[in-house]
Amino acid sequence: MKAKLKNIDYWIFIPFLLLAAIGIVLVYSASSNAAILQGLKSTTYLKRQLLFVIIGLLLCGFFYLLKIKYLRSTPFIQIFLISVFMALLWLLLLKHLKPSTAVNGAAAWIHLGPFNIQPLELAKLALVLYLAQVYSQRLLRIRQLSFRESMMEIIMPLFLTSIFVFMTLGQPDLGGAASLAAIMLILAFASGMDLKYVFGIVIVLLAIFVSGYFWFKNMSLTGQSSSSYQMRRLLSFYHPFQLEKAGGSQLVNSYYAINNGGLWGRGLGNSIQKLGYLPEPYTDFILAIACEELGIFGVIIILGLLFVLIARIVYLGLQSQSAYLSLLSYGIATILFVQSVFNVGGVLGVLPITGVTLPFISYGGSSILVLSACMGIMLNVSINIRLPQKFSH
Repeated sequence: MKAKLKNIDYWIFIPFLLLAAIGIVLVYSASSNAAILQGLKSTTYLKRQLLFVIIGLLLCGFFYLLKIKYLRSTPFIQIFLISVFMALLWLLLLKHLKPSTAVNGAAAWIHLGPFNIQPLELAKLALVLYLAQVYSQRLLRIRQLSFRESMMEIIMPLFLTSIFVFMTLGQPDLGGAASLAAIMLILAFASGMDLKYVFGIVIVLLAIFVSGYFWFKNMSLTGQSSSSYQMRRLLSFYHPFQLEKAGGSQLVNSYYAINNGGLWGRGLGNSIQKLGYLPEPYTDFILAIACEELGIFGVIIILGLLFVLIARIVYLGLQSQSAYLSLLSYGIATILFVQSVFNVGGVLGVLPITGVTLPFISYGGSSILVLSACMGIMLNVSINIRLPQKFSH
């Protein structure tokens, strides 16, 4: 234990701590006024985020000290996958049996007292652990078998991913479904799988997205509020100012916040757009508030820390002699990268608004806890790669 603590990878640990600390400050700044308007204390979201980060640090430490062989355990992965499947299924049932449980048009949370659990975040980690294990075991066999035999080898991972993607689309959560699909595609490609198999995976996932889109569009046209809300958010990407009163207000006010901030910002706590103009500014649009208060240079620092973290994780994957550790690294890097791209793209208006949060910065317990666990896993992977003679996985 002492040896592990002495050899911790600071290229992962320091950016993680800094991002978590910045997130706490920005969540308080962005949420204090909104909390008061909701009849809560101004520090409500601050206290919750602080609690999430503390628990996250404990999870990070747990997964850092845990032997990686336990993560590869088939019973553990099976239990994890079944639990995630049951949670996603429960959300679909709630959506149809009790539509009032939807939050912002999506039935994506399981309510447990004052806290909400988002199974999608667990699904991302479960999928990474499963695919890293499966692809690292089957890689040699896939390369040596015929096309039909190889497809049989990868059909189960593809089927499981497709089920998760389709269930996530049903919430509806387009950004979450795209994140799961990206994990599948990148790990398939990184495993060295023949491109014709990767192309087959792309075709299947695209078919699921197209079918899900038309089902989703049909739901919106029949007047179901949750689907209509999500459709308006997607349409507002194309015409935010024309549709400002019908779903485009978030993007419009995001532009105002970025413009108000300029290079150096108005100062921490001095955002105008968080005062009732930008809905729930502490969630997926917290970067707009950061830009208004800290300026473009402040946002560059935040994104720079995320870049360092992702680059370090990818570097470790490239350095590893173990196919499993490499794929595990690429999978976790994919989670961080895709979330960051979707969030920044949504805030800037270059991608549709999907509700994807900014890693470590946005308010949210499920995201913080899962990402903290991912950081613990990566710290563990790092020490196994850098000092394999002392810490065998």
